[in-house]
Amino acid sequence: MKKQKLHPDQIILGDCIQILKTIPEQSVDLIFADPPYNLQLNQDLWRPNLTLVDAVDDSWDQFPNFESYDDFSRAWLKESRRILQRDGSIWVIGTYHNIFRLGNLMQDLGFWFLNDIVWIKSNPMPNFRGVRFTNAHETLIWACKQKNRKYNFNYHAMKDFNGGRQMRSDWLIPLCTGAERLKIDGKKAHSTQKPEALLFRVIMSSTKPDDIVLDPFFGTGTTGAVAKKLKRHWIGIENNADYVELAQKRIDSIKVGEFDPAIFEVQDKKSYQPRIPFGNLIENGFLTPGQCLYLNGDEHIKAVIKSDSNLLIDDFTGSIHQTAKHLNGGKPSNGWQLWYYKTPDGELIQINELRSEFASRSNIDIDPKSDLE
Repeated sequence: MKKQKLHPDQIILGDCIQILKTIPEQSVDLIFADPPYNLQLNQDLWRPNLTLVDAVDDSWDQFPNFESYDDFSRAWLKESRRILQRDGSIWVIGTYHNIFRLGNLMQDLGFWFLNDIVWIKSNPMPNFRGVRFTNAHETLIWACKQKNRKYNFNYHAMKDFNGGRQMRSDWLIPLCTGAERLKIDGKKAHSTQKPEALLFRVIMSSTKPDDIVLDPFFGTGTTGAVAKKLKRHWIGIENNADYVELAQKRIDSIKVGEFDPAIFEVQDKKSYQPRIPFGNLIENGFLTPGQCLYLNGDEHIKAVIKSDSNLLIDDFTGSIHQTAKHLNGGKPSNGWQLWYYKTPDGELIQINELRSEFASRSNIDIDPKSDLE
């Protein structure tokens, strides 16, 4: 099948397998796939108040048997692997009905698993019949193209996003409800619309601005909507014309201002150089406890170095940054640039010069982005 030139930021109407075959090799950076669950529902589900549950009974989720579902899944996964960049990755979401079959197929095709993420629904649908545990989660498989393959992961950005703690593999995120849920005549437009919060974490964690994110089961366009908000390019494949129309209107309604590109960059401290703690200068004899430092080289504003690397001035104790901030009326302050030490001959020199000397001796490159605490 003839390969087409890739045009991002569009929805392609048609069969996902046939369309994937037309996409050039190694042309997308991330794939998020929310394929049919193959729920195998055998009967209607009723609430205790005798109202019918709006279950996933769409035609696109119905397969005659496991073999046909596996054939379908193997085909789109094979093409997905082909079009992924060498350092790209794929996220596949499912329930207990299908995720294990998908995982087996992915491993057979050569994908290398990086994580399985448990999306814990804070507001799951109850088990109305009372015959099983309430199904309160879905599983996402995150994988790269093959073992030992480089892949993009914004570890430090996600750690910062999570309040300075490592982002865990259990994500507590509510179902898509309220104003975010697309409706037609008061009813859900799509039975399995995913919350934008879920896609935000997926896209933020494993892409960079201007990367191309592809969703072969686009539905009502959550992947495209979040990608647009995060300044990523996107491609959606969807075989239902009604969903395509809804998704296009949804994405067109999103207005993203002309922000500084730096706003959308993700912090990747793996590429940053190591920090040099102020304490390194003390333990290596460049400075000594009891020695005075002078703010902005002014001998009238001085602080004493403590043995724990904090500075003491009057009744305030803090790091080189905190004490400088304290003396500057709460303004964020880079202590490396503001504090000076006095040489034996009385010359006042910025302590950053000592840091540079220590870094040179230790063969360490300094990253100024890591200065402020």
